[in-house]
Parts: sequence; structure tokens; C-alpha cells
Amino acid sequence: MQSFARRFLRNRAAAAGGGWVVALILICALVPWLAAGDPLRVGRDAFAPPGAAYWFGTDNQGRDIWSGILYGARVSLMVGFLAAITSSSIGIAIGAAAGFCGRWVDALLMRLTELFQIMPRFFLALIIISLFGAGIGKVIFVIGVLGWPPTARLIRAEFMTLKEREFIEAGRATGMGNMALCFRHILPNALPPAVVAGSLDVAQAILLEASLSFFGMGDPNLISWGTMLYNAQGYLRQGWWMSVFPGTAIFLAVIAFNLMGDGINEALNPRLREREG
Repeated sequence: MQSFARRFLRNRAAAAGGGWVVALILICALVPWLAAGDPLRVGRDAFAPPGAAYWFGTDNQGRDIWSGILYGARVSLMVGFLAAITSSSIGIAIGAAAGFCGRWVDALLMRLTELFQIMPRFFLALIIISLFGAGIGKVIFVIGVLGWPPTARLIRAEFMTLKEREFIEAGRATGMGNMALCFRHILPNALPPAVVAGSLDVAQAILLEASLSFFGMGDPNLISWGTMLYNAQGYLRQGWWMSVFPGTAIFLAVIAFNLMGDGINEALNPRLREREG
């Protein structure tokens, strides 16, 4: 664990990204104390510019942008993490089955994976949400279900490589069953690429949720960065801050998770560990 942290922190960009992710999580935990009030509360000071009274200004209905950014972080990160967990779980299960079983099981699951990969993810999500209605649970489910193919391919490749290793053959020689070999020996060694893919999936899920909300497909009862951008579309001249601050928040969050994912990838790189050893 110490060697992982040392390799991760050696990458300054990854350390900065990881630090911003930690800061976002802390902000989400401290939102009630950091926000100026209810982000959905309508006020009298419409289009108030950023200043001492309103740090990030107000929107067309007098709602505080600063409070919206803070509460929106909760929704965006929740969508990102839960959608990434969903897609990673599906991808790990399908990739493990395909890589370990091989033969017709592998062929069938890989054709299913290719079917999901060729589908335009955003437009398919847009159609599904349009048909079944908007809601935070539906958005998380749709993003998670559509994002598993890359993880499945990674896990499949790891399983196909690992199941031919000497320690697996030794396990079979001692009479260990397939389930024990899969879950006790192969899966733990195949997880690092899935962890990296999962961290990148968080960024993609945040961006996809923001895109859906920008087109009015987000949860109308919750405020997110994408919803704030949707509300700002018609007021770019009257209140530039309505779009700049939510857009900047999305940009920084996506960049942070991508940098952190790159750092995790380097820290878990077995070739780097061998050179250090």
C-alpha cells in the first residue's frame, strides 16, 4: 500500500487530480455548512452578478449559484460513483465468465459486448430516459447499464492470461474447484485494470449525466450541474455566470477523475513494480 501511494504521488498531475476528488467528497459532506441556503429557493435579486452578497451570482429566478454548485456536486458525484459501480459490476461479471469459461460462452458474451459497444451511448440513453421518464435512479441505471463493455473486455483479457499461469495449474493439481480458483486466485489479480476503468467511468458518467440534464432529461426535483446549464441556456447575455460556474465545475471534476485514473494505472503497473523491485 505504501509503495502504491508513493508511485501515485510521484505523478504530480495524478496527485492534483486525486486531491481535487478528495476535496469534492469533503465538499459534498459539508454542503449544509458551506452553502448559503436552499439552492431551489426563489429570491428577489434576479441576475445579481458575482460579488460579496452572492459569491457566484444568482440566476433568472434569484436562486444562489454558489449553493447550486455545492448541492449539484452531491448529485453529480452520486451519479458518477453509483453508475461506475453498476457498470464495473456488470463488466466484471461478464468479463470473468467469458474469460474463464471460454468456448461458446466467451463467443456469446463477446458478441453481446460488441452489440452494446456499437450503440451510440448518449443517444440511446436520451431515448430511454425520454420513453421511461426522468429520475435520478433511472439516470444512474441507464448510464451504468450502457457503460460496462470496456470493463468486460479488460477483465476477459486478464482472466484468459491468468488462468494459464503456473499458480492456477498448481491449484488445479491440488484439487481446487473452478469457483475457488476464479474467486480466490484469478479475480483478485484481475481487478487492478477494472479499478482504473472504474475511476474513468466516474468521469464519463458525470459528463453523460450533465449532457442528459442539459437537454432537460435530468431529475426535475434535484439540482445538478447539468440542470444548471440547462436553466442558463436562454440567459447567456444577461447572466454569463449562470453557465460559466457549472461548466467549470463539470470540467474540473472530469479532468480530476481522468488524471486520478491515469495515476492509478501507473501505480498499479506491474512493469513499474518490477523495475522498482
